[in-house]
Amino acid sequence: MTISVKIMPNGPHVAVLAYDGLCTFEFGIAYEVFGLPRPEMGEGWYRYSVCGIEPGPLLAAGGLTVSADHGLDVLEHADLIVVPGWRAIDAPVPDDLIAALRAAHQRGARIMSLCSGVAVLAASGLLSGRRATTHWRYVAAIAGRYPDITFDAGVLYMDEGSILTAAGSAAGIDLCLHVVRGDFGAEAANSVARRLVLPPHREGGQAQFIHAPVPQEREGIRLGPLIEWMRERLDEEQPITLLAEKAGMSQRTFQRRFEKTTGLSVGEWLLKERLRHARELLEKPAATSLDDIAAASGFGTVATMRHHFRKRLGTSPGAYRKTFAG
Repeated sequence: MTISVKIMPNGPHVAVLAYDGLCTFEFGIAYEVFGLPRPEMGEGWYRYSVCGIEPGPLLAAGGLTVSADHGLDVLEHADLIVVPGWRAIDAPVPDDLIAALRAAHQRGARIMSLCSGVAVLAASGLLSGRRATTHWRYVAAIAGRYPDITFDAGVLYMDEGSILTAAGSAAGIDLCLHVVRGDFGAEAANSVARRLVLPPHREGGQAQFIHAPVPQEREGIRLGPLIEWMRERLDEEQPITLLAEKAGMSQRTFQRRFEKTTGLSVGEWLLKERLRHARELLEKPAATSLDDIAAASGFGTVATMRHHFRKRLGTSPGAYRKTFAG
């Protein structure tokens, strides 16, 4: 596949990076939003070009070969630079690409990453002291390498002005539409979204898609049975006094050891477990009412359950059920 797109005379110039190991889905998102001809938008629509960061032809994911029209020199004139998913979250980033991105940012270009493309922005130092996001699977690994970046795994995208990052692959669509909305207004973003057969703005964040693993209990020999007892009774009140008594400890000792074991306070652990249980029930096709799910999960009322879903998952129980249970 040879990609050849001429730069139009007007509008912001978008340059999308291409490289060996190119993530074709994220690359396609950038082309679909910024590169696809849209005569209905007039001559002020985006100009688009592909920037090969290394000599081609380039082998992309899926067995495709890409030939880029431009090299790194095109970044000197780009208004928006898009970094699709990088070839690996820990793969090194070429020094000349880092230098080109820093120079572009210095002169005022916006730089945007999609999914694991955040690795390129992190390596360039452009995210230092900023907030960012990426696919939830990568957050722990990349945050450990770059502690000066504040990662938020619960959002679909992060807009820090001149630096923008998207979460998982499909969240790149949300970020691209966000950019269109900022550049050309809501009507233009809605028009592009309709062409994509997508809502112009998705409700919630990627927190609702994260699998919640059971915490590792490092002192499970003593607290393990109690923790299982707690899981089996999420619909019941579990005061600290009762839990400490069952553990055979003072309240202060129990709270300290519970937090050391699970990494969470008792109240936070119970909330996460109740959210996990509620999500499991909502994902089942059975027509269980929201009232019954709220009671079975220990929230008591639908209003309380809805509050915690909104606060922690960025969505509502009803919307979550529609997404995951159909």
